[in-house]
Order: sequence, then structure tokens, then C-alpha cells
Amino acid sequence: MTRFLNRADAGRQLASHLTHLVRDHPLVLGVPRGGVAVAAEVAAELGLPLDVLVVRKLGVPGQPELAMGAVGEEGVRVLDDRVLRSTRVDPRELAEVERRERAEVVARARRFRGAAAATSLRGRVVVVVDDGIATGSTMRAACAVARARGSRRVVVAVPVAAIGALAQVGEEADDLVCLASPEPFVSVSRWYATFGQVPDEDVVLMLAADRVRPGPGVP
Repeated sequence: MTRFLNRADAGRQLASHLTHLVRDHPLVLGVPRGGVAVAAEVAAELGLPLDVLVVRKLGVPGQPELAMGAVGEEGVRVLDDRVLRSTRVDPRELAEVERRERAEVVARARRFRGAAAATSLRGRVVVVVDDGIATGSTMRAACAVARARGSRRVVVAVPVAAIGALAQVGEEADDLVCLASPEPFVSVSRWYATFGQVPDEDVVLMLAADRVRPGPGVP
């Protein structure tokens, strides 16, 4: 599989597979932080509004890159029972990781949106975008947040994902658009030529730029 040049390239390619949704006037929701960089390109290419949907991975103690679940806005929590069993994380350890990450969800939502309120999802179609899906926990939580906020249809859109994770996420979403699901997967970063960290400041700037971008048909 040819790698994506960067998140912007992935977003532009992803947008070309989402044009059929424009008639529904969906809201594009980026999963911070890397997912917002992809979502910003999708929103710009299709002339759609952009917001964030804040979720945080619950990393296994001592193996923070391995997700045992995720938490998000609206009090959402999803757990990966398979990982919890295999790593034997006890309830106290889980509770401590969850406490820390819930605090981070609140802090990041405030940081990214500033004084602006979260865009209402009531009755709307939403396109939830990330830069890739490895285990599925974070995206499952993102779908749950969108449901909790009243979205009538949740479309998950990602450039690349592990096959096993797609099956799990597909149970939570109404529709799923993924450009590639290579095997062996290894990691999301493997499928990008450039995959650096996206600073919080860049997320804030992307959201601010969207707020002043003319909508469809506006000169």
C-alpha cells in the first residue's frame, strides 16, 4: 500500500470519497489531535463546518500506547474487555487512569473551543474523522459521544485502519468509510510518510480558520 504523504494529503483523499454526504449538510468532527488535521482538510474540501469531538484513550499502566478503553465528553466510557483480561489491570488502576483522562477531556475541550460552545448535533448527520484506527476504542467512544448529543446518523471516516478494529467500530457507526485496511497493520504512523505530533495550538488555529471560512456558495 502507498503511504499517505501527511495528514493533509490523507484528508484530501478521504474527502473525495465523502462527496455523496454533502447533500445531508453534515458536520465534520475531528478526533484531537491528529484527527483534526485530517478533518480540517475534509471540511475545507467539501465546504462543511468543523468541530472537535474530544475523547481520550485509556492506556494500560506501563504500556500507555495499548488501549484498554477510552473516555469522552458526555461522560462516555468504553472498555476493551479483551485487553483488560490479558493485561490483568485491576479496578483501582483502571479508576486512576480514567480519573486522569476524564480531567484531560474537560481541559482539552475548553482549550480547543475556548469560549465557543460545542456545535449542536441534535438531529444532524455527523462525519467523525481520525487519522487512523488501531484498536477501535477511541473511535467507539467518539461514536457514543455523537449519539449522546443527539446525532441522527454517525458516519466514521478514516484513511487507514486495522481490519479487526473496523469490525468493532462498524457496530457503533451507521456507515464507515476507510480508504485502506492493510495487513499486517502494525500502527497508524506506518502508513504516513510524515506523522509528527499535532500541537494543541495547531488544533485551535484549524478550528478558528473554519469559523471564518465562507460556507458553500458564499463568495
